[in-house]
Amino acid sequence: MTRVAIQGASGAFSHAAAIKALGSDVEIVECRTSEALFNAVLDGVALYGVVPIENTLAGSVQRNMDLLFLPEIHIIAEARIRIRLCLAVQPGRSIKEVRRVASHPVALQQCHGFFSRNPQIEAITAFDTAGSVRDLMAGDADYDAAIGSELAASLYGADVLEQNLEDHEQNFTRFLTIARDPIDLPEEGVKTSIAFTIQHRPGALHEALLAIAGHNVDLTRIESRPIAGRPWEYRLYADLRAHSTINQSAAVDALEAVTTEVRVLGQYLEEPEGT
Repeated sequence: MTRVAIQGASGAFSHAAAIKALGSDVEIVECRTSEALFNAVLDGVALYGVVPIENTLAGSVQRNMDLLFLPEIHIIAEARIRIRLCLAVQPGRSIKEVRRVASHPVALQQCHGFFSRNPQIEAITAFDTAGSVRDLMAGDADYDAAIGSELAASLYGADVLEQNLEDHEQNFTRFLTIARDPIDLPEEGVKTSIAFTIQHRPGALHEALLAIAGHNVDLTRIESRPIAGRPWEYRLYADLRAHSTINQSAAVDALEAVTTEVRVLGQYLEEPEGT
């Protein structure tokens, strides 16, 4: 059985992403924080880690983006999970009895409509979705209900009062699988994730983007993050897609010539659209 670290409790959406990326024969290593998850992989406690990196409603998970820059970490896979959020309660409870609902802050951000329709209900932040369901069912919670997955409700024996609480049906989270070592890949169907920095001068970003485009590489995502200890300096995170890994490698080489730093965070098979 493959040991996989996730942030949160079993039944979290990261658990579902681990199964999708690595198969059903996984043993979940529960970690309280993202830092603990990355350390579990670095220390060999888990062979892999599965981390959420962006959501189509709430945006990027910025702390996980920063942690991807750790030198001994490699991205080896991605998985997109349709996020369906449900309202979980102890058996026999009704919506009229619910006054406080707990979940991870990102999940709560995806349910503005539910809280607008129920102004009497207060949103309470928790470390993760599944953990809020688990603690509710264990009797250790100071709230009446939790927002999480149906998997979590099933695992911990909760009743589901409402389903599809998310504000939009096109609610997906992209998860990345990390490991200490890269993996062998075919030449086609591969995505490359990189991080790079540029000089503060006119046209620097334009030159970097031209270096990528000049090798027929599609820039599918780009985002900046502040660099700790270097005020007003930023690191750019980007995903590259091309017909061949040769093109992607050539684009990275060209990028190195016009930037101050480039690091390949990982190469992995791109999950097809609609999966």
